[in-house]
Amino acid sequence: MMELGELPAGWEKAELSEICLVNPTIDKSAIADDLVVSFVPMPAVEAESGVIDVSATRKFGEVKKGYTPFREGDVLFAKITPCMENGKMAVVPALHNGLGFGSTEFHVLRAHPGISPQFVYYFVSSRAFRHVAEHNMSGAVGQRRVTTPYLSACKIPVPPTAEQHRIVAKIEELFSELDQGVASLKTAREQLKVYRQSLLKNAFEGKLTAAWRAAHRDQLESAAALQQRINREREARHQQQLADWQTAGQSGPKPKPPKPLPPLTVEELAVLPVLPEGWGWVRLETIQAFGKHAVKAGPFGSALKKEFYVSDGFKIYGQEQVIRGDHAYGDYFISESKYADLSSCAVRPFDVLISLVGTIGKVLVLPELARPGIINPRLVKISLNLAAYEPAFFKAYFESGFLRSLYATESQGTTMDILNLGMIQGLPYPLCSLDEQREILSVLDAKLSEADQLDQTLATALQQADALRQSILKKAFHGQLVKQAKNEEPATALLERIRAERSASPAKGRQAKLVSKPLTNC
Repeated sequence: MMELGELPAGWEKAELSEICLVNPTIDKSAIADDLVVSFVPMPAVEAESGVIDVSATRKFGEVKKGYTPFREGDVLFAKITPCMENGKMAVVPALHNGLGFGSTEFHVLRAHPGISPQFVYYFVSSRAFRHVAEHNMSGAVGQRRVTTPYLSACKIPVPPTAEQHRIVAKIEELFSELDQGVASLKTAREQLKVYRQSLLKNAFEGKLTAAWRAAHRDQLESAAALQQRINREREARHQQQLADWQTAGQSGPKPKPPKPLPPLTVEELAVLPVLPEGWGWVRLETIQAFGKHAVKAGPFGSALKKEFYVSDGFKIYGQEQVIRGDHAYGDYFISESKYADLSSCAVRPFDVLISLVGTIGKVLVLPELARPGIINPRLVKISLNLAAYEPAFFKAYFESGFLRSLYATESQGTTMDILNLGMIQGLPYPLCSLDEQREILSVLDAKLSEADQLDQTLATALQQADALRQSILKKAFHGQLVKQAKNEEPATALLERIRAERSASPAKGRQAKLVSKPLTNC
């Protein structure tokens, strides 16, 4: 149970079941099935904020079984993980026909007269209360819940009624000021996201280095000249292959000449941004390394079963390394013989690894000293022509929101988005000189580093605001937020009156009427 500590004079400690009806029932026999009532599923209650949407409605006949009833002024308390830990609690506002039904994963707390529902809400929604409740949940993993007996027995500080209202008013005043500050901080972070994407868009459209390019115009290799050089290198490689084949007595098939590099069509270029002079749009085939397996998707799952794993050997690179941005993470390995079988999927220094499912489009560039290994079926590996394209430039471009807007993800019968090798090969890539690629990376690094520092400052401020919110609640429930007034009825008298009224009430235990007037459709 949560420790309350010493309380001010006039306050008392009580169990929640002493000051609230916990999960009260209703008499359903007097309610017409066609009565329209409010309906509140779990998603209608926001985490942390206390905001609740009661606009949805259903007919009573549809919800009278299998749902939790409540009325205006009740406190809803999500009992299941992770909703409870996330703070899905709220005070119920006015309801359609005065009656509401919601998820069975809500506990309902109905405050007795003299107890402020808002006071109860702020107490049970506080981070301190939820933290203790989390460690007292029951059930299996993924289905753990705060039980009714536990919640009922939880102790709550009870101030005099008037002081409860003063505390609630002060909390709401301070929270309102905090909310305004938090909204400004969140807006600033959203603006930073827009700034980052704008910065990346300008970078890959050549706008970020326009002045630098003008100052170095005579020193830069144009995209057209770069492509011509790539073609010459491809042809020279073919000629060397022919010479080697002839030296070997023409054994084996004759090496085939390289296929012409296909340019983007007029229609494709028409929907892409116009690049500056000296730049060009190309396909992956233009900038990938020479060789048969420069671009390769991971092996089929059957080719890489867990039965092939060994305790140490050649590393298996998967999404965990790419998403973490850490090539050394993980401990899945295959033997040398299996590595040889899957050599087409082997990685090389400076290879680009791309995640295909789940967190799609995430890129990891392997360092020069990366451990030898292969990719798993959820990745694509690309060996770039390092004389034409910087891997870091590829990564920055591929992870930018600008490129993401150019490809559509597909769904293959699951909730995961899919990115495939064919899509990657069909995408357009901006090509400029290596010198300008490096200059762009330098400028991006400086500007994005500044943005990251500002974002961290804003994130810290948001954490401090949340800590201040919890500090306000702690002071509230220790009697330190507002002054105690003299001559107010002490909580002992309030609790005695509640006990007396409960003893005299015909609605015993958990059952109580929701409304005093007849319920009809309106």
